[in-house]
This record gives sequence, C-alpha cells and structure tokens, in this order.
Amino acid sequence: MRTLFAVFLTAVVAVVAVVAVVAAPAPALAVGMPQLDTSKFTTQIVWLTISFVVLLVLMSKVTLPRISKVLEERQYKIDGTLKKAESLKAEAEKASEAYQEALAEARDRAQDILREARERMAERAADKQAEAERKLNGEIEAAERSIAKARDAALANLREVALEVARSAVDRLSGEKPETGALSDSVDAALKERG
Repeated sequence: MRTLFAVFLTAVVAVVAVVAVVAAPAPALAVGMPQLDTSKFTTQIVWLTISFVVLLVLMSKVTLPRISKVLEERQYKIDGTLKKAESLKAEAEKASEAYQEALAEARDRAQDILREARERMAERAADKQAEAERKLNGEIEAAERSIAKARDAALANLREVALEVARSAVDRLSGEKPETGALSDSVDAALKERG
C-alpha cells in the first residue's frame, strides 16, 4: 500500500511538471485543449488526486483482497493436489513393490514346480530304464542258456557225425571197415585240437 502511494505521488509530481513545462510557453494550445490551460491546473490536480485516492482505496479494500483471496485459494488447491499426488505416488510405489514381490514369489514357485517335475520325470525314466535293463538282462541270459544248450547239443552230435563221416571216408578210401576204438580216439583228439 505504501509502495502504491509512493508511486502515485511520483506520478502526480511528474504530471504536474510536464503540464507546467508544456503549458507555460504555449497559450495558443490552451485554447484548443482545455487540459493544457494553466488556469485549470489546480482543479485538475485536485480531481486527479481525489480520483487516485478513491481508486487506491477501492483497490486496497475491495479488489486486492479478492485477488489475494483467489491467489491463496489457488495456492491451497495446488498444495492439496501436490500432497494428494505425493500420497498417490507413495501408494503406487508400495503397490509396485508388492507386485514385484508377488512376481518374484511366483517365479520361485514356478522354478520349484519345474525342478520337482524334472526330478520326478528323471526318477520315472531311471525306473523304466532299470526295468528295461533287468528285462533285457533276463532275455540275454535266457538266450545265452539257449545258445549254450544248442552248442552243447551240436557238439554232442558233432562227435557222432564226425565218427560217422570218418568211418564212411575210411571205408570208401580203403575199402576196409575201421576199428571203432581207434577211430573214436582219433576223432576225440581232433575235436580237442579244434577246441
């Protein structure tokens, strides 16, 4: 308010000085423009002062309080909005942290489930492989026994066949019947050499 009054007084002094300088040398201009008539300067300055004081009072008592009230309300709303935004931001950060934690837990559970599934599948595969190995080993043993029996039977028949072939060969080549004991000893010696 004091600043406004000081500005007003400075403006009044400046106007009076300008009017005094302009109006003094040119009485002819005063006829055309009544504002420049120096005889009316006093009344003009009085009315200017009265008008300024009235405007100053109206501004300081009515307009400026309303403007300051609007500015205060605006600042209050801005501050309230900023506080609300900060609280919402804090809530959003908490929700984001909770979401990240839940996501991490879900990932951990999924990894555990996958690991357990892999372990169960590996156990099942190992069990099936062991069962298949037992079955194959049993089949191999049965086949080996069958082969051994067939070999033994073949070897047993081989001696008989070898004796018969040797008897037949000696009989055809020499025309004489070979002696059974000597022929049997020769076939047994030949079979032992071959293994």
